[in-house]
Amino acid sequence: MTFIRSALFALFLLIFTPIWSVLCLIAFPFLSPENRYTFIGLWNKVVIYVLQHLCGIHYEIRGMENMEAVLNEPVVILSKHQSAYETIAYIALLPKQLCFVFKRELLWIPFFGWALALLKMIHINRASKQTAALSVASQGRKRLSEGKWIMLFPEGTRTPIGSNKPYRKGGARLASATGALVIPIAHNAGRFWPKNSFLKQPGTVIFSIGPVIRSEGKSGEALQQEVEGWIEAEMRVIDPSAYK
Repeated sequence: MTFIRSALFALFLLIFTPIWSVLCLIAFPFLSPENRYTFIGLWNKVVIYVLQHLCGIHYEIRGMENMEAVLNEPVVILSKHQSAYETIAYIALLPKQLCFVFKRELLWIPFFGWALALLKMIHINRASKQTAALSVASQGRKRLSEGKWIMLFPEGTRTPIGSNKPYRKGGARLASATGALVIPIAHNAGRFWPKNSFLKQPGTVIFSIGPVIRSEGKSGEALQQEVEGWIEAEMRVIDPSAYK
């Protein structure tokens, strides 16, 4: 049954994504950047709905009040990265327009990447760490000044459940340099949609939004250690069996 449901979901994406991408390409020239984000975000909402009702992947959000208390403040979100699920869910579920930092290769994906290219995101060349760091710093400052929140995955890539890949410091350094608040997020999405897995397992993804961390007076390195410490400790709360 899991295979059948996963196959139906793959078929749904194969049909729905090109259709929605073409609609975005048609509509975007007539929409403001903010409305473009809302328009494309409908795709995310539909996908999360289908995953819930077809594949049995539900979600629970803990700590949303931490975000709601700082909606008008500049924020850098640093999140655990285990799955494609969270990259879809954050646009659908979080209360603020997000600016993701992602590898430029995603722009080359037919339909999906073409629509993504029309949004004001930060795409980087991961082959050049120096260039990538400069892109995050310069574009990140601009997007924060526009009232957007920056979303980064400090592990740099999706990681298996129970792993603890060293965190990169780019997001923490951006927050330290700009005085932005930092909000860490832990989750267990890899339990239900593992990296490169065709099968989607039923269950409940827990998103745990941490307390706001202030960056004033902290170096990027110190801030990164504080964020990593909170996320990894919280992972052992929401998914203890992965760390036995």
